[in-house]
Amino acid sequence: METPFEKLEGVSAVVSGYSGGDAQDPTYAEVTRGTTGHAEAIQVRYDPAQVSYNTLLEIFWRNIDPTDAGGQFVDRGSQYRPAIFFHNADQERQALASRQHLADSGRFKAPIVTEVTAFERFWDAEAYHQDFHIKSPERYQSYRQGSGRDAFCRQAWPEGVEFSPPDSSAEPVYTRPPDNLLRARLTALQWRVTQEADTERAFSNEYWDNHQAGIYVDIVSGEPLFSSLDKFDSGTGWPSFSQPLATQYIGIGSDDDLGYARDEVHSVEGGSHLGHLFKDGPAPTGLRYCINSAALRFVPAEDCAKEGYGDFAKLFEKENDGSASDQ
Repeated sequence: METPFEKLEGVSAVVSGYSGGDAQDPTYAEVTRGTTGHAEAIQVRYDPAQVSYNTLLEIFWRNIDPTDAGGQFVDRGSQYRPAIFFHNADQERQALASRQHLADSGRFKAPIVTEVTAFERFWDAEAYHQDFHIKSPERYQSYRQGSGRDAFCRQAWPEGVEFSPPDSSAEPVYTRPPDNLLRARLTALQWRVTQEADTERAFSNEYWDNHQAGIYVDIVSGEPLFSSLDKFDSGTGWPSFSQPLATQYIGIGSDDDLGYARDEVHSVEGGSHLGHLFKDGPAPTGLRYCINSAALRFVPAEDCAKEGYGDFAKLFEKENDGSASDQ
């Protein structure tokens, strides 16, 4: 699995190893016995400004059998099971959405059974396993051809196993996962707020008093919505912003649930109820976006690039002088 990732621009290293098990510092012999719980894995180090996480997922799907939980091709046992180990909530969202998209495509007749699970620890494999395809090309080619992997992948992807990454300058794609995935991922309160237009309690929510520099994204779709640079203390007990971070992801609707008209705020792609818009905010906009914490996920400024929000990282370059803190 190293080969297809190593030739990708933006990938700095691909390391063979083991993940997903219980034993400390496992050896190849221990893992292959299937007693440690580990899966043979690779760790891909990449620059999200050059290659997206979704591109890595696309390449992964095109080089495995996602319907086989008992191993891969001639290699049998749980230590060869297909799995994605996500490092943060955005990777989890993208991995689950990508897996669902593959399942919905009908490309495979059997169910997609590839694990999507939280990363805990990665153990480097022994030195002789690293870059095996370079160190022992004849043995590697013999194994690969005899494994059945290439024939399977060519049949599953007749249009071509190679994946061409989309133009990196294109707008990111944010989508709403299916209900079954959302219910499994969201808390009861997050579901009620985003899907049923409920309102959380004032002064008893996660972000009303958050002063850390960063951006707030839709808990459902990942759309970038608001910035700490525009957050202010409205005294209401809910996160309040004077303007959106990216207006193309903010929708305004009508809400008369209280017997009078209010401007309801929702995310465009995720369709998540976020809160309401009022015209009693600070200058220069005079607006107050009153938003439920339960509809948001906070991405610290220092994590924006690695979570796929690199375009917004430059907003916080002066954070050390206090310009990125709340008003």
